[in-house]
Amino acid sequence: MAQSEKSIRRRGLMLVISSPSGAGKSTIARNLLENDTGLEMSVSVTTRSRRASEIDGVHYHFVSERDFARLRDTDALLEWAEVHGNFYGTLREPAEIAMADGRDMLFDIDWQGAQQLGDRMRADMVSIFVLPPSLRELKARLLRRAEDSAKTIENRLANARIEIEHWVEYDYIVVNDDLGRAYADIRAIVDAERLRRDRMPGLFDFVTGLLDEKTGDA
Repeated sequence: MAQSEKSIRRRGLMLVISSPSGAGKSTIARNLLENDTGLEMSVSVTTRSRRASEIDGVHYHFVSERDFARLRDTDALLEWAEVHGNFYGTLREPAEIAMADGRDMLFDIDWQGAQQLGDRMRADMVSIFVLPPSLRELKARLLRRAEDSAKTIENRLANARIEIEHWVEYDYIVVNDDLGRAYADIRAIVDAERLRRDRMPGLFDFVTGLLDEKTGDA
């Protein structure tokens, strides 16, 4: 019996989704995880305070600044960044194990983290930047979310301009003017990237098997 496509050994990919706060990346990421059993979330470590809707170890690993510094200084982080006065980082060991096992991981990180991750594991990374349709709409979304103070929203809007300037560093750009369409676009990107020849070292054995296969008498 011929080997099926699903049985071909494949290296995992790192799906990086970045955007200004409020542009919709967290909602898109949640929808991806709910509908794609082959994708798992990379749980970042952070020093920021936990929101009421968040669970430690599920949304983030919440740590002290002292513990974060220890992880950073012992090279236990693949990337780290300071965002809005708080530190965020990606644990190295879980990510490297997942890639070797052929598991795909989703990274909800900013442009600073994406740069560092690209420097260390570029061949495994697929990066997507989500843009809002306008800064006016971005402000409206932050206000509707009602999770941050007026001062925090002001800071997020100021930082959004800096973050958007880094759009050219990403593989793909998706404008989130319609959530359903943006989600569909990102699903299409993931499906295509999973089929890339250079992500499937098992293809060599598969093709060798095809060429050696006996088809019987004509």
